[in-house]
Amino acid sequence: MATPPCFPAAAGTGVHLRARRYRPQRFPLHRFLPTLLLAGLLTAGTSARAYDLQTTPYLFGDWGGLRTSLAERGVTLNLGYTGEAAHNFSGGQDKLTRYTDQWVFGATMDLDKLLGWHGGTFQMTITDRNGRNLGADAGIGNNMLIQEVYGRGQTWHMTQFWLNQSFLDNRVQWKIGRLTVGEDFASFSCDFQNLTFCGSQPGNLVGSYWVNWPTSQWATRLKVSTSEQTYVQAGVYQVNPNYVDDGYARRHGLSLDNPNGTTGALIPLEFGWLPAWNGLPGSYKFGAWYNTSNGADLYQDVNHAARGETGLAPRERNGQYGIYINFEQQISGTAGGRGASVFLNFSQADRDTAAQDHQIALGLQYKGPFGQARDVIGVAVGATHNNGRYADYVRQQDQRLGTSTKVGDGYEYVAEAYYSWSPIPSIYLRPNLQYIRHPGGTSANHDAFIVGLKTGITF
Repeated sequence: MATPPCFPAAAGTGVHLRARRYRPQRFPLHRFLPTLLLAGLLTAGTSARAYDLQTTPYLFGDWGGLRTSLAERGVTLNLGYTGEAAHNFSGGQDKLTRYTDQWVFGATMDLDKLLGWHGGTFQMTITDRNGRNLGADAGIGNNMLIQEVYGRGQTWHMTQFWLNQSFLDNRVQWKIGRLTVGEDFASFSCDFQNLTFCGSQPGNLVGSYWVNWPTSQWATRLKVSTSEQTYVQAGVYQVNPNYVDDGYARRHGLSLDNPNGTTGALIPLEFGWLPAWNGLPGSYKFGAWYNTSNGADLYQDVNHAARGETGLAPRERNGQYGIYINFEQQISGTAGGRGASVFLNFSQADRDTAAQDHQIALGLQYKGPFGQARDVIGVAVGATHNNGRYADYVRQQDQRLGTSTKVGDGYEYVAEAYYSWSPIPSIYLRPNLQYIRHPGGTSANHDAFIVGLKTGITF
């Protein structure tokens, strides 16, 4: 997801990730972070238009009045940074420390203020990712990323480029352009560092076509508010394997192109209920999806026999599908302020084509502990299931070829706890502990204990 407000970063796809060998020559933006921080702090102390770091949501304040001036004209800027460090004290083949990060450069344009275009909003967001993946480099064998902000080529992306048009007093909203699926469907925060608890959950299972942040595709979405507390929405998203190919991303990540190779369309449908229990907000989402693209069967060959035994091409399934729920409810405190909130996410993908076929995650977050209004405590547990049909195929293929492949057909269990400390509104430091039992859904991989640190800065 990502820099504040914790955009979904769904870089993982439920497959084992290998260490990158290809290292493109890129502008090392992350190396300039200390300089930017120092410049911001000096500006705070010396600017003629001084600002209070304890109250402003931006490290660099109002940018000498530029933010306010642009906002009055209808342009709101977003410049943010998220960094994630992790070290495995157990598990894996090596004990390593790895760091990965993401920059976000965004602009939201109120077209009514800019052009007199009533009900129109334009969004443009560019992201840049850098760094290394602990799970792959240390050989932990995990399905879900330990550092959720890693992935999709570690490069620049045109993450959002869309127009949203509102009708009938905002009861109907139509969005079109380059979209990420997770910004609208099964949308969830990325407060935690492990991908199990981050972003739009279906993308954790079927990320080859449910494409989350930072990758976008051509799409459209229609949302209708059926009452003050309910809505229904549907979308159509281009499915093209090029968009999730790391090599393609490194060459064309910033392009607004339409490459050859489109295989179909992802069509999600979501119903949302937004009640207030005793004045405390809740969100209850129920969704389903269908991908019109054909999918390769995990177990059967073209003759409907065991393809691991025959070595023939897989059977082509007509379409891929799944369902999900996403529940969030504040249970104590003041609405939107201090207090506890709980969440439950569950997704089920079809067992014919999805190597990881379901995932469940539940957790609790408490805002404002120890009298610190901006601090947050979070705890969560989750499980991702490896499809036994795929494991059977791999074992049969190993027997036929005389090879030995480590494959799981059980659950990968993950627990995470964090404390988020926000010394000033524009910065948070979020140390976390993660425990992964049966990485990759198999007891053949050693359990992993990880210490992490997630950092966010809004400039």
